[in-house]
Amino acid sequence: MRERNQTDAGIDLSLVMPCYNEEESVPVTIPRLIGAFTAAGHRLELVAVDNGSTDGTAAALKRLAAAHPEVRIETVDVNIGYGNGLLRGIPRTSASWVGFIPADGQVDAADVVHLYESAAASRGDVIAKARRRFRMDGLWRKLVSVSYNLLVRIMWPTMDTLDVNGTPKILPRKALLAMQLESRGWFLDPEIMIKSHYMGLRVLEFNVFARMRGSGTSHVRKETCVEFLRSLIAYRFTSKLAAWRRDIADWHHSADQVTVEAGRS
Repeated sequence: MRERNQTDAGIDLSLVMPCYNEEESVPVTIPRLIGAFTAAGHRLELVAVDNGSTDGTAAALKRLAAAHPEVRIETVDVNIGYGNGLLRGIPRTSASWVGFIPADGQVDAADVVHLYESAAASRGDVIAKARRRFRMDGLWRKLVSVSYNLLVRIMWPTMDTLDVNGTPKILPRKALLAMQLESRGWFLDPEIMIKSHYMGLRVLEFNVFARMRGSGTSHVRKETCVEFLRSLIAYRFTSKLAAWRRDIADWHHSADQVTVEAGRS
């Protein structure tokens, strides 16, 4: 039997979807995603992570997996963070392109297909992501979001994104594994963007309309702002990434070789 940490040439994209108390959302969002990719002629693998849910999410995912062979389930017994759910799902993926998407359905399934197609048409040195250009949030949350993205831009002026936490994010599996991700809380999204920046990945950022949640509740809390600020300072002004940046020197060399060979073919 093929292990899940090996790539599967038959699957075009693996999406990891962390689900925390999303029993009302997943019966809508998961079939829509599968339907959109099937209609576009792409094979999707969806790794749904029951991230320590205390409602009926587990039962809802089991029903969906029984009806849709594209769905794989990973179970986290106790929720310790958004990032932990994603990190638990990554080893279950098998495509050469891997993405992350929330379970709330705020981004239309057709936009996810468009992101994947844009990434797949590239040389492979990209991270494709959504920019939530039209967000139906309250004034306070919009102000927090603008301030946060402005702070990231000040710390990393050449980082080519206007919405650091915008999802879906889709990138090559090899680049994802080279990132050696470790954030188990909400900081995983900026960790991905910061490491993409240092790895020289081009950012393909597309405007999307972010709908309001149809069901369930947002799990972002005020404590998240403190977590983000501490982590941003650590990643920018300490030696936290020094060892990792030395490790990826070989990755840069191999990525350059891939580009050269692609240009010759």
